[in-house]
Formats: sequence, structure tokens, C-alpha cells
Amino acid sequence: MSLIKKINKNKSRRSQRVHFKIRTQGHLRITVFRSLNQIYGQIIDDSIGKTLVSCSSLEMKNLTGDKKTVAREVGLELSKRAKEQNITDNLAFDRGRFLYHGRVKSFADGLREGGLKF
Repeated sequence: MSLIKKINKNKSRRSQRVHFKIRTQGHLRITVFRSLNQIYGQIIDDSIGKTLVSCSSLEMKNLTGDKKTVAREVGLELSKRAKEQNITDNLAFDRGRFLYHGRVKSFADGLREGGLKF
């Protein structure tokens, strides 16, 4: 097996392991995806298969600073949008295949600062 296939297989396994643990709990799921330059967040209800709230750094044009501060601001904005729809608790954070540090941690800290409990 080539190295790239092995790395992708490990990422997929990590992602499935994290998703399975969260989906069996029955909570609303806060997912995060980070690309090289952007960060995206969603709140998903798996029971009906719908995205309830979403936010990304692409939508927020006036963000400045390093990637961690941008991730924190996106987390604050997502929590603000979630509060508008009365979503504050019964949430679980789904980091997917990404390790919980750096931008992912800053995103989660922004969500907590905004008032979401997970």
C-alpha cells in the first residue's frame, strides 16, 4: 500500500471513530472542517439529517489576524447564530479527522465564549 493511501485510510478511520461516538449519544453535532486557508462550522441534527446553522470564514469578509483568531471569530459567530435559533445545549463537538489543537481548539473556545455548552 502506498504511503498516501495509508495516510488517507488512517484519516478515514479516525473520522469514523469520532463520528460514531457522537452519533450514538443522540446530541446535536457541531462539526468543524478546516482547509489550508478557511475554517467551516455547522450544527447538524442527525435525527432529521439537516444542517440547522452554519458559518465559515468565507462569509465573514472583514476578518484579520492569524488563522487561530479567525477560527475563534467564526466560532463566536456560529454561537451567535445558534442562540438566535434557541440552540444552546445538548450539543457534542465533532472534530472529525482533525486533532484538537490549534485552529480547531480556537474554534471550540470561540463557541464556548459565545455561550454554547458541549
